[in-house]
Amino acid sequence: MQNKSSGGLWVVIPAYNEGAVIADVIAEVRTVYDRVVLVDDGSADDTADHARSAGALVVRHPINLGQGAALQTGIEFAVRNGAEYVATFDADGQHDINDVPPMLAMLREQQLDVVLGSRFIGKVVGMKFGRRLLLYAAVLFTRITTGMKLTDAHNGLRVFTRAAVSRIALCHNRMAHASEILEQIASNKLRYAEYGNTVRYTAYSMAKGQRASNAINIVVDLALDRIVK
Repeated sequence: MQNKSSGGLWVVIPAYNEGAVIADVIAEVRTVYDRVVLVDDGSADDTADHARSAGALVVRHPINLGQGAALQTGIEFAVRNGAEYVATFDADGQHDINDVPPMLAMLREQQLDVVLGSRFIGKVVGMKFGRRLLLYAAVLFTRITTGMKLTDAHNGLRVFTRAAVSRIALCHNRMAHASEILEQIASNKLRYAEYGNTVRYTAYSMAKGQRASNAINIVVDLALDRIVK
C-alpha cells in the first residue's frame, strides 16, 4: 500500500456537475494519495459538497470556464501549496488511481519531466468504435503538429514534476487544452514517456465525454491560436 503521506504528489481533479459521483472518485483516490484538490468549475449542483465530504480540498470557479481552466487553477493551487509532483485525474470514474504510483516511479527512475497515460498500450473497457476512431484521429493530429511519437493524445491521466508543470500555462479553457498540454510539452522539450493505464467507459462517462463534433472545435481553436502567434 502506498504511504499516503509520502511522495509529495497532489492529485488535481477538474469537475463540473458531477454530483455524488465525485465522492466515489475522491474516495478511491484517497486510498492512495491524501492530497486531492477538486476544482469545481461553476457547478450548479452539490458537487463541491460531495467533494468536501469525501476529503478533498475544493477550489471553486464562480462560473463554468471549462476543463482547461479548471486544470490550470488546480495545478497552480497544488504548486503554491508545495506539491513536488502533480497528477491530473478525470472526475467521471474512468481512471484507476492504482496506475499513478507506477507512473510516479517511472518518472523518478527514468528522470522524466512527465509521464502520460495511454489507454492504447494499456487496457480499455467499454469503448465504442466511434470514440476509438476519434481518438486515433487525435493521435495522428498530435503527431503531425508536435512531432511527439504518442499512442494516445487525449488521456486525462498525467503525472508531472513540479518544475515541468510550472511550465504549463493553458490558454484554451475547453477541450483543446489536452492538445495544448502536449504542444507545450514538445515546445518546452520536456522529457516524457507513456504508461499503459486502464480506462473504463461507462454510460455515465460516455455521456460526460467529448462528442465527435467537438473535434472540429478543437482543431479550429488550435489553428486560430497558431495564426495569432
